Amino acid sequence: MRAHYGKVTAAFAMISALALSGCSAGGDSTEAGAEAAPCEASEGPVTLNFTTWVPGMDEVVKLWNAENPEIQVEVQTGPNGNSGTYQNFFNQIQAGNAPDLGQIEYDALPNFRVQDGLENIAACEGVADAQDKFVDWTWGQVTFGEEGSVYAVPQDSGPMAMYYRADLFEAAGIEVPTTWEEYAAAAEQIKAQGSYITNFPKQDVNWFAGMVWQNGGQWFANDGESWDVNLTSPESEEVATYWQDLLSKDLVSTLPSFSDEWNASFNQGQQWTWVSAVWGATTLSDGAPDTAGKWAVAPMPQWEDGGETAGNWGGSSTAVLKGSEHPAEAAKFALWLNTDPEALALANELGGIYPAAKSATELEAFAGGVDYYGGQKIYEVFADASSNVDPNFTWGPTMTQTYTDVSDGFGAAIGGSGTLMDALENGQQKTIDSLKSQSIPVSE
Repeated sequence: MRAHYGKVTAAFAMISALALSGCSAGGDSTEAGAEAAPCEASEGPVTLNFTTWVPGMDEVVKLWNAENPEIQVEVQTGPNGNSGTYQNFFNQIQAGNAPDLGQIEYDALPNFRVQDGLENIAACEGVADAQDKFVDWTWGQVTFGEEGSVYAVPQDSGPMAMYYRADLFEAAGIEVPTTWEEYAAAAEQIKAQGSYITNFPKQDVNWFAGMVWQNGGQWFANDGESWDVNLTSPESEEVATYWQDLLSKDLVSTLPSFSDEWNASFNQGQQWTWVSAVWGATTLSDGAPDTAGKWAVAPMPQWEDGGETAGNWGGSSTAVLKGSEHPAEAAKFALWLNTDPEALALANELGGIYPAAKSATELEAFAGGVDYYGGQKIYEVFADASSNVDPNFTWGPTMTQTYTDVSDGFGAAIGGSGTLMDALENGQQKTIDSLKSQSIPVSE
């Protein structure tokens, strides 16, 4: 769990661009952000520090260092954000010794913004002009809708689709579901075969948020004066009720996500689908190697027949952290890292990154068929999904705490104590309490 390094001061909370106006993933800019400071190049050679958890990133950075002797980048690899890196960032920012650059997931960016932990790099060369290089909704994630503000460069995204065992569906004569109603019907048929259609991941509340996102729900909003928290919206309730029904009927498993047991269930054909993000393509191929060539990818099941909406699960940015003495050079590197074709290709090969850059669709890694998925050009499915992600989904400023509270409730519901809706209601109240404890205004 990520803690926060102290309460937001009253003066800070009064600046609407910091705590209120922006923490949305798109939409019109209705409030001006803090004016971007001048971004002038440093004199002489520069060494930047960059913390990430992407495997192989040191090899990607070697490409940059070979071509930029005056701006060298040193890479530090840590645990993923919520497993310790974010807490380290907050501690380092407070102590004044944070790295120049850090990998931060989109759902964590608002927390850093509220805590004044990010440099506004909008005035740095090339940054403002880079908007068209990235998938639209990801640019909204790093600007928070503020005019004249950019707080990070989009790195990757997690548009969602449905991985499914094409061979098992065909052998059983079960139609591949295109709606959630059909998905529930298929779950019953698959259970009769002795398997599960999928797994409900109680720990991955951000997966559940992706489901709500697809359904048009919003968990957070702000009007320039205060935050509105609504984890129990009608859209959330529809998603919760749907999965509660599958759980109550024992139509989905409840294995710990990404565990050896979870991998084995896919490898042994005990789970026939996984509604997940684009990065899940390598998760499956690594965890279930015996099923190579038997999987395929289709769009997420829809709530309405003929719909085309998609959710998003995951995605990160490269942010320049507060206190960097070299924001111009840091911004230049962040743009290169997330737009250069060679860097994007190597980051995908070594780290499984699915770039937020629009040019990713032109890369060879995403253009051809994938053997593990029967030669299907699966990234075409994810490219379509990315274009169907609502750009206006809003993250709150205390997402890690929200995730923890809701996950605890999900675990209780799976154990027969309460329901998924109970977990959302409890998580909502605890989120409101957390915001208030940090002097962040909340709508009643």
